[in-house]
Amino acid sequence: MALRFSANLSWLFPELPALPARLEAAARAGFEAVEAAWPEGCPAPALHAAAERAGLRVVLLNTPPGDGERGEMGLGAVPGRQDAFRQGLAAAVRYARAVGCPRIHLMAGRVPQDAEREAVAAEMETTFIENLRHAADVLAQEDMVGLVEPINSRITDPRYFLNTPHQAAAILEKVGRPNLKLQLDLFHCQIMDGNLSRNLETYFPLIGHIQIAQVPGRHEPDSPGELNFPYIFKLLESLGYTGYVGCEYAPKGDTVEGLGWLRSYWESRGIKPGGPRKATE
Repeated sequence: MALRFSANLSWLFPELPALPARLEAAARAGFEAVEAAWPEGCPAPALHAAAERAGLRVVLLNTPPGDGERGEMGLGAVPGRQDAFRQGLAAAVRYARAVGCPRIHLMAGRVPQDAEREAVAAEMETTFIENLRHAADVLAQEDMVGLVEPINSRITDPRYFLNTPHQAAAILEKVGRPNLKLQLDLFHCQIMDGNLSRNLETYFPLIGHIQIAQVPGRHEPDSPGELNFPYIFKLLESLGYTGYVGCEYAPKGDTVEGLGWLRSYWESRGIKPGGPRKATE
C-alpha cells in the first residue's frame, strides 16, 4: 500500500504567514493531510474552515510548549509543572476536537536549566509516566491517540528529556496504555542512533506517526544527506505502515518546487494527487 504524506504547516510553506493559507497551499500541492505544532494565534474555527474548504484532514497537533520566556518546550516530564501540563492538554484536546484531529503529541519537555540530566532523570520519568497516564484517560474519552516523540539531544535540543526511541519505548511499556504510541521522527532517530531499518522493524508495533527530513540539514528528503528515502519508503510499505508520514523539514527554497521527491513517489506508485477528497480519516 502506498504511503500517505502529511504537510507539516509549522515547517512547510513559510512564505505564507498564516496556517489556513498554508493548509490551502498544501491542498494545491496535492497533500490530503496536514499537521502542525501548537497552532499559536490561529483560532480553531479558522483552521477547521480552511480544512473543510480544501477537503484535507488535520492529523496531528502538539500540546502547548509552555512558557517560552522560561525556555520551556513541553511540560510532560517537568517536575512541578503537572497542573500546567494538564491545562495545556485540555486546551489541546479542545482544539483537536474542533478541527477533527485524532492525534496529539504530548511533549516531554526539557531538563531544567539548573539541573544535570542524570540527577533528575528518575524524577522526570516518574512525572512523565504520571502525566501520560492522565493524558491516556483524557484522550480515551475523545477517541484520540497520544504520541511521544524522542527529539535528538546532539544537535536540535541538548536538554530535551526524551531523546531516543529506546527510552520512549521503555516509558510507553511502563505506562501501559493502548492509546499512547511512538511518534518516530527519522531525522532525530538517525542522529541519536542510526540503524533505521532495525529500529523501524523493532518499534513498528508502537509507532503511531512518522516524520521525515534529510540528515543533517533537515531539508527535503532528496537533498544531499545520509538517508536513502526511496529505500526507507519501500521498507515502510513492506512493513504495512498505514499511518501518516509527516513532512517536517525546512524547505531549501520554494516549498512547492522542493516537492519533486513527493511527485516522483506518487508517479512511481500510480497516484494522481488532487482528486476528490473527503475530510474524514
